[in-house]
Amino acid sequence: MHKVAEIEVQHDIIIANKKLAKRNQRILDKADVFAIDVLGAIGSGKTSLIEVLIQRMNHKIGVIAGDVISKFDAGRFKKYNVPVVGLNTGKECHLDAHLVEHALEDLPLPAIDVLFIENVGNLICPVDFDLGSHLRMVVISVSEGDDTVEKHPLIFKDADVVVINKVDIADAVGADEEKMEADVLRLNPDVVVIKSSLKTGEGVENILQALEEYINESRLYIKESQR
Repeated sequence: MHKVAEIEVQHDIIIANKKLAKRNQRILDKADVFAIDVLGAIGSGKTSLIEVLIQRMNHKIGVIAGDVISKFDAGRFKKYNVPVVGLNTGKECHLDAHLVEHALEDLPLPAIDVLFIENVGNLICPVDFDLGSHLRMVVISVSEGDDTVEKHPLIFKDADVVVINKVDIADAVGADEEKMEADVLRLNPDVVVIKSSLKTGEGVENILQALEEYINESRLYIKESQR
């Protein structure tokens, strides 16, 4: 009986979260803000990638930094003089739409074009929790092992962009980045997969191009739907 009750409660939580996520996206659309949910394990390079994108994108950037203790990553983003809200999740291993809703209230949305939402470092917990973002970008590192995709299939099935990071050290850690890419595409043939090294700059232009295409497509869709 307890197991049945737990499943029902979890189901209700996910349904309620989806409703809040849709409301978040309406708020973002009204403000003409494109939101990117950035997911990945601890050490995959999420924070470093967002830092690079802040510097390289020709947009006004905002960031929501989610973590068990968010002040560390939030502090890194604030150095670039962009609006940042830190979300402390405590014992929770993911962000949810309710937390993001409150963060949106604290951001100057009219002064933002692109909002990065850095999720908590985890490849399992965030899967079922839509935040209201327009795009999900998953960052994985070759240092996590080339069986990482096979071990965590669900997060890749729902991704729009997957960045396989730190490919410059693939040989040193005995990882096959080609296998990782093949594993992702087997799970999600429509996803954009980009191999990158933030240290050498490999793949950064491809990431920028992919995000720009999604941003432009989203804005065209919103304009058409508002006619």
